[in-house]
Amino acid sequence: MRQGWRWYGPDAYVSLDDVRQAGATDVVSALHQVPIGAAWTREAVAERKNLVETTPPGRTPLRWSCVESIPIPDAVKRRGGAARAEIAAWIASLEAVAGCDIRTVCYNFMPVVDWTRTDIDHVLPTGATAMRFDQDRFAAFDLHILRRPGAEADYSDADRSRAASTFEAMGDAAVAEITRTIASALPGSTTEPMTVEGFRDKLDQYRDIDAPRLRRHLIEFLEAVTPAAEARGVTLTLHPDDPPRPLFGLPRIASTGDDYAALFEAVPSRANGMCFCTGSLGVRPDNDLAAIARRFAGRIGFVHLRATKREADPRSFHESDHLGGDVDMVAVLRELVAIDAKRPAAGTLLFRPDHGHRMLDDLGKAVSPGYPAIGRLKGLAELRGILHALGAPPQV
Repeated sequence: MRQGWRWYGPDAYVSLDDVRQAGATDVVSALHQVPIGAAWTREAVAERKNLVETTPPGRTPLRWSCVESIPIPDAVKRRGGAARAEIAAWIASLEAVAGCDIRTVCYNFMPVVDWTRTDIDHVLPTGATAMRFDQDRFAAFDLHILRRPGAEADYSDADRSRAASTFEAMGDAAVAEITRTIASALPGSTTEPMTVEGFRDKLDQYRDIDAPRLRRHLIEFLEAVTPAAEARGVTLTLHPDDPPRPLFGLPRIASTGDDYAALFEAVPSRANGMCFCTGSLGVRPDNDLAAIARRFAGRIGFVHLRATKREADPRSFHESDHLGGDVDMVAVLRELVAIDAKRPAAGTLLFRPDHGHRMLDDLGKAVSPGYPAIGRLKGLAELRGILHALGAPPQV
């Protein structure tokens, strides 16, 4: 298996030397400066690739081997194959990436909001901080800040009572903070930042889109783009929903093994693959991660490794240590090692430590939520230790 590291580009506080010192060999990056829906050019991709792969004297070489992500415009999620111009621009971006010999593309199909948290600096008993999803705070935002029409039907009487108490305890600063966290797009998000009013308007555009229709739109998108990916040797890897359940009355269609099975059956192209994210899928207690890895061994094209811990209300969770929480990381890695052993050397699995606690010297720094250097360094070291113990040390 190959060790990856998500890098947000030359303006990120984490440098390429930091990536080298972490022990990673492969960079996972994207052209975040390009507006969502605009086609990437081969020149822009080549410029980023040269930045990553031009190795200063005496330094360890790095390889940009995975794009995360080429954002899928909202129009595609709402209109499916009818969004021809947006799909054509996406294919142009794919062609630019393939033209620079990058063969793995990660993407997601979450409508309106991308990965969602209510807190980005939840303080842990150690003094480090983690990202957290608190169900009561989420409900308070939905019911009392966003004031989504019809939201009351999604919550029990007890839920609504706790949400009201939670909201009443919030001051103006807390309201502003949770609004920024949920509506203003977290790092790496493939959705646009929104005001509360814009959020309501966007949700209204989805009022007639249920899970079967959203799935149909994803299938239509895949039917349009997989021929181009397959012709260029690119694997498209769909990231799971995060968290893996409906939010704001919106459907989610990549939350379980059966969700992925339906997509693979509908679009059997070898280019149609999976980003196996243990953190996202692991939020649901009914997702058996080791079994999902076995089931889709031939479809896994990229791996995110992290763990979450469900709380007293299992709808709430926080991001735990990589070897803590509800994910049996040893069992997962044992399955992935077995899968990787059956692949040719050129097809070995790429993984990255996904998210990490803000800790030590990263406390107080302007780091990207979920993507501090030291917390991810700790996570990668723990994952590397498991791989060594399993007799399958990662490639160097």
